[in-house]
Amino acid sequence: MAAAYMLNVLFSSSPPPVPRLHAAATTASFALPRRAVAAPVVRAAAASSKSPAAAAAAAAPKKKRATGLTLPKPVSPALQEIVGVPEIPRTEALKRLWAYIKQHNLQDPVDKKVIVCDEKLRVLFAGRERVGFLEIAKLLNPHFVK
Repeated sequence: MAAAYMLNVLFSSSPPPVPRLHAAATTASFALPRRAVAAPVVRAAAASSKSPAAAAAAAAPKKKRATGLTLPKPVSPALQEIVGVPEIPRTEALKRLWAYIKQHNLQDPVDKKVIVCDEKLRVLFAGRERVGFLEIAKLLNPHFVK
């Protein structure tokens, strides 16, 4: 019988019949698995056994040590005039520079991707009158003292 089935499958143009599953496998079970039910109970018991100070300390997120772009670096006096601090991470320096640009309305009204430099920014951007927004990070690089 199996050979006849295989020949029928190989030489027929219609797709082979799909085998039926057992009735027990097709019925849906709405009960939660035991793992999902037991886990919150264990967590609640563990949380209630701690003191209030320990629970508050565990709830507060741990701060990661600053590395790479988030590591505060000393900045040049020209950049210090704009950001206002002698040591700052690159990410924060860019945020403060954009805040300065928007506060003083230094974006080109026609093309918002271009910054029209005032006196402070000309010193910062090597004397350039206009700077594209993608060039800002590159032009800030020499102002971070290594």
